[in-house]
Amino acid sequence: MPRLGAAAVALAALATVTLIASPAEAKAGEGYVRLAHLSPDTPEVDVYLQAESGDAKAQKFPGVGYGVMSDYMRLAVGTYSVAMRKAGAAEGSPPVLTTQVSVKDGKAYTVAGVGRYADLGLRVLDDDLRLPQAGESKVRIIQASVRAPVLDVDVSSGATIADGVQFATTTDYRDVKPGKWTVNVAPSGGGKTSELPCTLGAGSVYSLLVLDAKGGGLKPELHIDASRQGAVPQGGVATGAGGSQPSSPLPMALLLAAVAAVLAGGYVVAVRRPRTA
Repeated sequence: MPRLGAAAVALAALATVTLIASPAEAKAGEGYVRLAHLSPDTPEVDVYLQAESGDAKAQKFPGVGYGVMSDYMRLAVGTYSVAMRKAGAAEGSPPVLTTQVSVKDGKAYTVAGVGRYADLGLRVLDDDLRLPQAGESKVRIIQASVRAPVLDVDVSSGATIADGVQFATTTDYRDVKPGKWTVNVAPSGGGKTSELPCTLGAGSVYSLLVLDAKGGGLKPELHIDASRQGAVPQGGVATGAGGSQPSSPLPMALLLAAVAAVLAGGYVVAVRRPRTA
C-alpha cells in the first residue's frame, strides 16, 4: 500500500478521535486506549476499532507494522471491539484476531498484538497512569523481542531492575529515582549486554519497549505514558542520548502526529535496553 494513500486513509479514520492535550481536558465518562503491534514475525496489519454500541463506523488504521505503538486516544466509556486483518484485506473479510476492551472512567489501556505469528494473540494491558511522587519516576518493561526471549535488566550502578523478563510479557510499573540512567539489558543466562542511556523525568510514567532491530540485535524505545509537566496520558516516545527516528514503514505514531491539532508528538528513543517495572 503506498504510504501517502495509507496515511490519507488513516487521517480520515482518525477524524473523530480526540487525544488528550492536558489533564484539565479529561472529561467524566471517558478513558484512554492505544494500539500496538508487538509480534516480530507478523506482517503489517490493518487495525479496526469500533464501539460495540451505536452505529459509528469502525476507525481503520492501515498498514500497521511491528513495533508501532500509537498515542492514547480518548474514548467514551463503553465496550470496543478491536480487529486485526491482513494489510489490504477487505473490511468485511474475517479478521485474523479480535478482542474487546472495556473502557472505564479515567482508566487507560494498551491493546497489543503479541507473541509469534503461529500463536498470535491480542492482549489488553492495563496501564497505570497514576503519577508517582514528584521525587520518583515510574517505569515498566514491555518485552517484544524474540531474539532475546528472556531478558535481565539492571543499571550501571549494579542495581537490578528486573530478572527473567519473558517474551510477550509486561512487567508491573516500578518506582525508580528520576535522572540520567544507563540501563543494561542482556539475555538471561549470558549474552551481549546492551546499554541504554536515558533520562527519566520526575513525576512521570514510562514504558520501556524492547523490540528486535531490523539489522540484528535489540531496539529499545522509551515511551512516555504520562507526564507531570504535560499531557496525561501522553503516549509519545521520549528522546534520549543518541535518539533516532523510528524505522517502521508506517508508524502509527507518525499517522497520529499528522493530526497535529489532536496529537501529542512522537519521537523515538534511540537507545538501548529496557527498563522496568
